[in-house]
Amino acid sequence: MPFPLHPAQVRALLECYLRAKDLTRPALIADCFAADAELSFSLANDDIDFPPRVTGAAAIARTLVEEFGERFERCRTYYVCAEPAVDEHGVSGMPWLVVMRQKDNGALRIGHGTYRWQFACDGEGVARVAALHIHIARMDTIDDPQSVKLDALHTAFGYPWLPVQAFARGLADVAAAQPDWAFIAPFREAAAAA
Repeated sequence: MPFPLHPAQVRALLECYLRAKDLTRPALIADCFAADAELSFSLANDDIDFPPRVTGAAAIARTLVEEFGERFERCRTYYVCAEPAVDEHGVSGMPWLVVMRQKDNGALRIGHGTYRWQFACDGEGVARVAALHIHIARMDTIDDPQSVKLDALHTAFGYPWLPVQAFARGLADVAAAQPDWAFIAPFREAAAAA
């Protein structure tokens, strides 16, 4: 039996999450996450610090929005796909890219990984995120005191939905304009592998 959510409902929940996180609006988390939602992390490196598990929308808002917003600004999180795909169990896996500025030193932070969303409807049929697992495959810190690199990357990508081809094209355009920006190479490889 197919999952009861329409793709537009899933898209709305995912966009609500990005408005909460990227715009530092913690109250929006309650609009897209169930009150008892679960958040978990897996990290490929230790360059960013998150607890392994967080329970409840209020704690998720504190972790992903308030505490995150204390450390980072000018954040854009991109869904590296054209549309969310949800299986019959209400699960959606998707790659993501984040480009942001670290407040304490002005560095560019660029990372990628995968989200694994689990959606559910409550007793009244209202859809919410029931669980989110965030895998951080890479998180680099790049010197960027004037935010030149940050601005170039934000300009290169459509937000928040970034189809793989557009991701690869944006990276190629930035690499062509700035051939000395070697930090882009691993992200180009990730786009080619997607």
